[in-house]
Amino acid sequence: MNSTSPPPRAWQRMLSGRRLDILDPSPFDIEIEDIAHGLARVARWNGQTTGPLPFNVAQHSVIVTDMCVQMKPDWPIKWQLAALLHDAPEYVIGDMISPFKAALGDSYRNVEHGLQRAIHIRFGLPPELPQTVEKLIKKADRACAFFEATQIAGFEVGEAQKFFPVPKTIEPLIIRALSAEDSQRLYLQMFEALMQKETAA
Repeated sequence: MNSTSPPPRAWQRMLSGRRLDILDPSPFDIEIEDIAHGLARVARWNGQTTGPLPFNVAQHSVIVTDMCVQMKPDWPIKWQLAALLHDAPEYVIGDMISPFKAALGDSYRNVEHGLQRAIHIRFGLPPELPQTVEKLIKKADRACAFFEATQIAGFEVGEAQKFFPVPKTIEPLIIRALSAEDSQRLYLQMFEALMQKETAA
C-alpha cells in the first residue's frame, strides 16, 4: 500500500444509519436498537447447539441479568443495566468462543474493551465497572453458560462443572431458544424497564 492510499475502512453501517468506528468508537454512534438487533442474531457457541433455533446473545444477556438479581436482589439498577450490556460489543464483533479469544490476545481484547467503554458511556455507566460488579456479572455469565453447555451444547455435566461453576443461589434453568425477533423484543423490554426504574429512582 502506498502513502497515498486511504486507510482501510474501520466502520460498520448500522440499520439505524449510524456509522460506528470499530477501532475508535464514539458513544454518539451507539443505539440500543442496533445492539438488540445485532445480539439477537449472534449465535452462542458458534451455533453448535441442538434444536431448530440458535441460542442467541440477546437472550443470554437477559438471563444473565436475571441471575445477577437472584444472587443480589438489592442490586442497583445501573449495575443490572451493566449486566444486560455485558456482551454488547458482540453486536459488532460477534461472539467468539473463549479459546479463540485467548489465541487472539490483546488485539481482540483492545477492540472489545474500546467498544465496551463507549457503550457504557452512551448509557450513563462508568467506562470501567467496579471489580465487584464485574465479578458478579462473570459469576452469572458462567452459570448461564453451564446450563447452555449441558442442555444444548453437548457437554457432560462433570465436564461443564470444571469450566462453568454455578453459585448455590442460582435456581436451575431450562434453556429454550427464542427466535431472533422474540429475543430482540425481550432485550429491549428489559432495557426500557431498567431505564424507567432508573429515571423514577
